Amino acid sequence: MKSIRYIKQALGQVAPWVFPFLQWWPNVNKKTLKADAIAGLTGGIIVLPQGVAFAMIAGLPPIYGLYTAMVTPVIAALFGSSWHLISGPTTTISLVVFASLKGLAVPGSPEYIDMVLVLTLLAGAFQLGMGLARFGSLVNFVSHSVVIAFTAGAALLIMSSQLKYILGLTMPHGLSFQDTLVFLAKNFTTFNPWVLLVALITLAVALTIKKFWPRFPNLLSGMVVASTAAYFLGASDKGIALIGEMQGGFPPFRIPKLSMENMDQLGSSALAIALLGLLEAVAIGRAIAVKTGQKIDANQEFIGQGLSNVVGSFFSAFAGTGSFTRSGVNHASGAQTPISAIFAAVILFVIVLFVGPLAAYLPIATMGAVILIVAYNLVDFKEIKRVILCSKSETTVLIATLSGTLFFDLEFAIFIGVFLSLFFYLRRTSKPHIALMAPNQRDSRHHFINIVRDTDVKECPQLHIVRIDGSLFFGAIDHIDSFFVDLREQEVKHVLLLAEGINFVDLAGAEWLANESVRWRKRGGDLYVANLKIVAQDILQRSGIKDAIGQDHFFSNKKEALTYIYGRLDKNICRACKNRIFWECKSDPSINPSIEGVATASMLSIDSDHNNS
Repeated sequence: MKSIRYIKQALGQVAPWVFPFLQWWPNVNKKTLKADAIAGLTGGIIVLPQGVAFAMIAGLPPIYGLYTAMVTPVIAALFGSSWHLISGPTTTISLVVFASLKGLAVPGSPEYIDMVLVLTLLAGAFQLGMGLARFGSLVNFVSHSVVIAFTAGAALLIMSSQLKYILGLTMPHGLSFQDTLVFLAKNFTTFNPWVLLVALITLAVALTIKKFWPRFPNLLSGMVVASTAAYFLGASDKGIALIGEMQGGFPPFRIPKLSMENMDQLGSSALAIALLGLLEAVAIGRAIAVKTGQKIDANQEFIGQGLSNVVGSFFSAFAGTGSFTRSGVNHASGAQTPISAIFAAVILFVIVLFVGPLAAYLPIATMGAVILIVAYNLVDFKEIKRVILCSKSETTVLIATLSGTLFFDLEFAIFIGVFLSLFFYLRRTSKPHIALMAPNQRDSRHHFINIVRDTDVKECPQLHIVRIDGSLFFGAIDHIDSFFVDLREQEVKHVLLLAEGINFVDLAGAEWLANESVRWRKRGGDLYVANLKIVAQDILQRSGIKDAIGQDHFFSNKKEALTYIYGRLDKNICRACKNRIFWECKSDPSINPSIEGVATASMLSIDSDHNNS
């Protein structure tokens, strides 16, 4: 019996992340199944044109986009964290796949498909490894500006790549963004007007339906109307190229041809896809969780996304991640559990069995127009404007990431954006705000005030009161020490550090604090610390530095600190001082002979803990 109990306890600890679906499975009932079936039907219809479009963006035959939409969301739903996130092919991931492989093999060729599956396997392995290693917090280091810029740059690349299909031009393979624009400008006059007409019909129908009947599948409607128009125009006679018939059926099993050579070639691209995919998935999951109240586990989402890509690579699926559009529609359609993703995959499978042969009548120009709409919707003009107006550093990150996306390798764009974000963050944290404080003599509650902001406020000639708003860590030591070097050039011998703004102290910060204490003692004074958080004192305790400075030099509030420090000040200087900014100065009989029998008042009220800086 004990062994059985131990096994149950072990399963209880392991199950939440090995079998996360066990947490929501008890909630499944007839009511939720009905709601999930309706949401799944909507999702299955929506993903049909998107899957075809994303496969073409990735340089793959259209059916591979549908394979991805069948396999990836099921695994991600079962092993992920979000109950409403729908994974599968997406625009940005498809573009990164194409950009990573376009120079290594001919898009659509068997060699190209093999490399896509290897790339997907590697990306999934990276994601799964990071999830198992509990690296979920990594997504917090990628700023919103990087995502906005990369998405906008990807959208421009997608639109430029589809113009040749919309115009009916034959363009050399593997051109860069700038070369593509040059080619289109030089050869624009040779476009096929019939091909352009079909694309314009697609755009007109899709955009009109989206505006006046937003709940109707606008992209699918545009594809149907344009395909019908191309048929009656006589597509083959007018030079209107068609996609060709798609063979329906279950995604075929195939083992990715993994080797040391392609691992070396695709490793960096796989890492970029892994990071971008995780970032999108967690961001979408959290955005929906704000509305549903569900708690998202980033580590579990890493595991779910990683498994979906690893398993998908064995079933002819290319790299996927969470979809903004399909996840939003899934939630809006009333989905209750991840079962909706499974319903959507099954419904798509059934649809493909019957619709697959009809793809023979689908013009490539129509798909180009659909992709153009999808890409344009990726550009968040409102957020771009907000970033530019609000922050110079974030604007720099945005421009650098956008430029990198357009003119360099996509994985380089992501990495340079992340690097710049971290650089600006570290630069800000390495220069914490430091202020010289003093009691506001015009305030009866004796609030502390920054003397730089009010030059009429007087200081004590024997005591500097310094407040630091930022962590005391290795990156900030140089900036903080420079400030204290200037303080030590003055005749003041004592310094009180107001530390309520210090959230973290590392070993370098602790050592600086110890050395600074020694410097002030050599001057005949001392260093004192007030309001330092208990958690920030951890390294001081374990390193013995707090003992070296003196346990009695650390105070829980400013009132206690100032009462103690006042007893160590030179009373001869106090007698000659005219500032008298503390209550002790005014109520101490030793420096005020006219005051007798008056007990020393408390120096400052508790209200002094509320500072004005």
